Amino acid sequence: MEENVVDSEAPVMYRPSEQAVSSSIMFDYMRWLERQGYGSFDDYAALHRWSVDALEDFWRSIWDYTGVRAERGPDRVLDTREMPGAHWFQGARLNFAENLLREAIDGDPGRTAVVGVSESRAEVRLSYGELLTQVGAMEAYLRSVGVQPGDRVAGIVANTHEPIVAMLACTSMGAIWSSASPDFGVGGLVDRFAQIEPRVLITVDGYRYGGKDFERIDHAAAVCERIPSIETVIVTANGDQTPELNSRDGFVSWDAALAAGRGAQPSFVALDFEQPVYILFSSGTTGVPKCIVHGAGGALMQHSKELLLHADIHRDDVFFYFTTCGWMMWNWLVSGLLTGATLVLYDGNPGHPDLDVLWALAEREGITHFGTSAKFLAGCRNADLAPGRDHDLSALRVLLSTGSPLLPPDFDWVYEAVRSDVLLGSISGGTDLVSSFVGCCPLLPVRRGEIQCRLLGIDAHAFNDEGEAVIDECGELVCTQPVPSMPVKFWNDPDGSRYRAAYFDTFAGVWAHGDYILFTAEGGAIIYGRSDATLNVGGIRIGTAEIYRQVEPLEAIADAMVVAQPRGEDSRIVMLVVLNPGHEFDDTLAATIRRRLREHASPRHVPGLIVPVAALPYTRSGKKVEVAVAKLLRGATVDNTGAIANPESLTDIAAIEALEIPAGGPGGAGA
Repeated sequence: MEENVVDSEAPVMYRPSEQAVSSSIMFDYMRWLERQGYGSFDDYAALHRWSVDALEDFWRSIWDYTGVRAERGPDRVLDTREMPGAHWFQGARLNFAENLLREAIDGDPGRTAVVGVSESRAEVRLSYGELLTQVGAMEAYLRSVGVQPGDRVAGIVANTHEPIVAMLACTSMGAIWSSASPDFGVGGLVDRFAQIEPRVLITVDGYRYGGKDFERIDHAAAVCERIPSIETVIVTANGDQTPELNSRDGFVSWDAALAAGRGAQPSFVALDFEQPVYILFSSGTTGVPKCIVHGAGGALMQHSKELLLHADIHRDDVFFYFTTCGWMMWNWLVSGLLTGATLVLYDGNPGHPDLDVLWALAEREGITHFGTSAKFLAGCRNADLAPGRDHDLSALRVLLSTGSPLLPPDFDWVYEAVRSDVLLGSISGGTDLVSSFVGCCPLLPVRRGEIQCRLLGIDAHAFNDEGEAVIDECGELVCTQPVPSMPVKFWNDPDGSRYRAAYFDTFAGVWAHGDYILFTAEGGAIIYGRSDATLNVGGIRIGTAEIYRQVEPLEAIADAMVVAQPRGEDSRIVMLVVLNPGHEFDDTLAATIRRRLREHASPRHVPGLIVPVAALPYTRSGKKVEVAVAKLLRGATVDNTGAIANPESLTDIAAIEALEIPAGGPGGAGA
């Protein structure tokens, strides 16, 4: 339809130099493929075509090229391409933690593995050898309190080194790791962890955010009261002192647990390729969170491909991603250990004391790969920051962004205010895949407002309502062939019915991811928001990001959200706007918004109502909660507000008379 067709000739913002191409791991991989007899590839498009046409050969090449450590190799790569039901690398026996710690085992154990920076602690630096030692000690302690392969260990943890140690200790012995950030309320934590019945809980005693301290020992105790499976609680410190536990039964400090296991080595038990290592959770904003189980081999293969080939992380690089331990980007970041690079962690508010704090960190640590959210970059643009002027960012080669679509003006800002020769890698995937469908490539140019490409081995398309692949037209993001990191299963879903319903009900035998996307003729991609938040007005489907791309760059607008509200037999678009300081909402601004949308999008994109608000609801991973607001505007109760970082924003929205909300309210179950 006309409204869903865009100009695919977006201007090129960055083109890699010959030196950048030839020194990339992707380029080396292509030459390796030729030497191994897989074929010769002139460009990325040809390489991608081969990777989905010869799916088994491609993934076998990733196994070999990335040097997977395994007790036993696979009998075959893939048993069937039918979905669901495809099984990968059957017969293989490997250990996830052993592969992430290969630098400590086969390389230089003295190299720096982790740099931990926190608002509340002194800086922590661990070498690969020290990391290995702590993993061995923590595994020994977990075994001593009865943890066995297949048991679950849950974490209410900040983004410090301890969760990395704990996860590696679990996966070394065959236990399963699951974590959430400490800002969750008790209800939100119980909604998640009660489903998986963890045997051990690892928790912070508190955390500091934006200069304020928040106590969490009582939260942990309340969680334990409601989850009887928890037998042992290991407590990490908010500050530099060992936490005061006041003889709480079953509670032990992190330092005491490490001391109890001192001297033990990780066991690195070799297990099946699909052995579960992670349980991740869906956002839970529309119901009880789904428990998504990911396998060792699938996560390892996908992350190896993405971090090495696509993100181009070399052994001497310094890799940073701002994330919490409740977002899949933490899992992705930690897999950076497999490259031998140094990981930089940040525990705290990225805007405290101001938005410059992470850019200063990038200068100080010589960060080569800086990862963040689109929301953070937009905030820096709105604040008129110029990190490239104010800091020495000469080490920076790749700037990664995810969480929501990156708007064209933010591409402009990065290349004007950060670096003109940085690879801006907008990437998109999700918890469901614990990785990405579309993202960056060091061989390709960056076009304004576009994600560079489909990733290797990902047969992704935009499907229209008839299930046909379309180009230069919006559609449902689908994947027509299996990927190793598709979930092993959902927890407590013995017949697989919930798993099938989540991904395979829309198009038979095809994974429907839930995003609204457009693929250009050049191979780029533009995400237009979640398909369950897509607006349907007058029979026309409109992706929410189509509107954000036009409105959020306005000087007065700090943030915006659009949802459809039923009105009689049709719906109207309601726009909520947050204003930048120094601006007021009036008829002139409303007219400017409507005119811009009418001229740069279409009359169908013009909202029927525009309302200023103090804040918009976001998940803790920085994603707009459009579906919850749409439910609210229909008069429905919003359940599980504990999954929302600022649930009070829903209460404020519910009080706006102009929205004419039917009887109902924001709810609060799970808050």
